[in-house]
Amino acid sequence: MKIIFATHNPNKLREIQQMVGASYVVLGLEDIQCHDEIEETETTLEGNALIKSNYIHENFHVNCFSDDTGLEVEALDGAPGVYSARYAGPDCNAEDNMDKLLKNLGSIENRKAQFRTVISLILEDQKYLFEGVVKGTITKERSGSDGFGYDPIFMPEGYNKTFSEMSSDEKNLISHRGVAVRKLIAFLKNYHSNK
Repeated sequence: MKIIFATHNPNKLREIQQMVGASYVVLGLEDIQCHDEIEETETTLEGNALIKSNYIHENFHVNCFSDDTGLEVEALDGAPGVYSARYAGPDCNAEDNMDKLLKNLGSIENRKAQFRTVISLILEDQKYLFEGVVKGTITKERSGSDGFGYDPIFMPEGYNKTFSEMSSDEKNLISHRGVAVRKLIAFLKNYHSNK
């Protein structure tokens, strides 16, 4: 079965396809010739995920899902949260975002944080939400060369290495997106077995 993942990000697309395996062919927005930048104007992860899946469903009439992810840092009152991707400004990149976060945390001892992903699925005109959370801490400096986003400075609970120091398989087992995607996959398998 084919399903559209509302993303232009090849890293996220590859990560999701790895997790889904052979049961589904996950296509990105480029595959359906959607080159629009869908503006994320909501103030919650759930709201932004819904904006993207609604847009694709209404304009392309396909089964689709989208996600929004935020890094929530306890000492910063949950920031950057829903603004994680553009924390350092509209034209920033991952390095800028990490620089700003590390600067804002400075020498604060409490470095507890969590990554949270919300997936919005629209399947046969019905809407469903799935959430994944992984708790951890923000390191004082970058470590590792794999992954993307804030991965080089996020160390999940129970590990002594950052997401960037893990293989993609190892990260997918415990990551916020991994948890949310497994809930999505379980739902899809159950949904189709009951058809």
